[in-house]
Amino acid sequence: MAVKPKNLRKGPHGFARTPDETPSGVEPVTLWGSSRFALPGDTRQTPVRLLAEDYGTSQGILYRRGGERTVVVFNHPRAGFPSHYLTPFLLEAGFAVFGAMTRTYNNDTACVHEHLIADIAAQVAYLRKQGFEKVVLLGNSGGGSLSTFYQAQANTAPPGRLTDTAAGDPYDLNALDLPPADGLILFSAHVGEGVFALENLDPSVIDENDPLSCDPSLDMYNPANGYREPPEPSSYSPEFLERYRAAQRARCERLDAKAREIIARRRRYRAKMKEPGFAELPLTERLYITRMATTSQYLTIARVAANPSYTDLSIDPSERVVDSLLHPDPHTGNYMLGGFASVMTPEGWLSTWSGLSSRAAALENIKNVGQPVLVVSLTADPGILPHEARGMYDNAAATDKELAYVDGDHYAQARTEPKDAPIADGAERVITWLAKRFPAA
Repeated sequence: MAVKPKNLRKGPHGFARTPDETPSGVEPVTLWGSSRFALPGDTRQTPVRLLAEDYGTSQGILYRRGGERTVVVFNHPRAGFPSHYLTPFLLEAGFAVFGAMTRTYNNDTACVHEHLIADIAAQVAYLRKQGFEKVVLLGNSGGGSLSTFYQAQANTAPPGRLTDTAAGDPYDLNALDLPPADGLILFSAHVGEGVFALENLDPSVIDENDPLSCDPSLDMYNPANGYREPPEPSSYSPEFLERYRAAQRARCERLDAKAREIIARRRRYRAKMKEPGFAELPLTERLYITRMATTSQYLTIARVAANPSYTDLSIDPSERVVDSLLHPDPHTGNYMLGGFASVMTPEGWLSTWSGLSSRAAALENIKNVGQPVLVVSLTADPGILPHEARGMYDNAAATDKELAYVDGDHYAQARTEPKDAPIADGAERVITWLAKRFPAA
């Protein structure tokens, strides 16, 4: 039987309180440190605090100049986009912007993607209450798979939605009001944090408790396997890549098994606490059972920047150079402290970063998105390859869909001056697409 999310009770979506807006006519505010990206002088910025139906809290900033009929919503599981570089361009074109920060903003250690669905639902409901006729989700990087996950579940009529998390905890999305957005933009978006992590897991790790442990035969940074010092590209054999990908999957399976083992242990002892005779047990035994039912364990996951495509540019060729999303030298990025998924709860790992368990997989979810879809691919992106944008475009259920290309890296930067030219180019692609489908001011 489906179980509703904890503490769920029907009630109004929306914000707990909205502080005073900034007055119109204030001095332009620059984003990303560049005067090229100043907000229009009459922009009003409204800080918003939101309370979801499961009582999770999130926040955001609503940017508007007045009279906008369409609002564009930025989301990300961890990064948050309260001041995205596309915001000034969208405002100039007559669109409002909501830069959201989910409940796991700036710390995704315990990020459960199923819970974030409730955050986006609260955002969409709030914005519709503000009078916007159209709401368009814009997912940048990891926000793409999150936004697609939301839209797919919102498009699914109850009782067909998910009823639990990836860890198997009851969380019934059928009990939530999930208003669908009117359109979806995927901008330099990968196909899911789990898929991304799977492709980046270093399979040469022998011991999860030793971040320096290494099987040389599975080390993509071993010259014997085809690695070359940057900027020279590496060259891996098909046989090595086949073994490498299989070993990545095997490591992910081991991590999933460890996460599920920790979760299962807690559940077993929680069940013991509910048994009729628990209160009569000796104190020492009750204390032990309580500790086992309460204590969990973080997964510490080393070396998650080991995708052979970072250094072997013949893999799904593009305009990229040897690089990674964490560091210009992929090898250094792989060994850095605090990389992707470095510290996770078991539940967070399974829902967010496990390529075998996470449900936030865009290639599958976008099959249930029939609203207009725009996919923007950055041609020199070192971490998101052309097949991902093409896959999302091909799999989208929408009949109105478009695939556009912008010359730039993952952060919309160019290798030549002006470095920020791809931002303006990307904004033009997005605004042109929006203007044909959604009313501006």
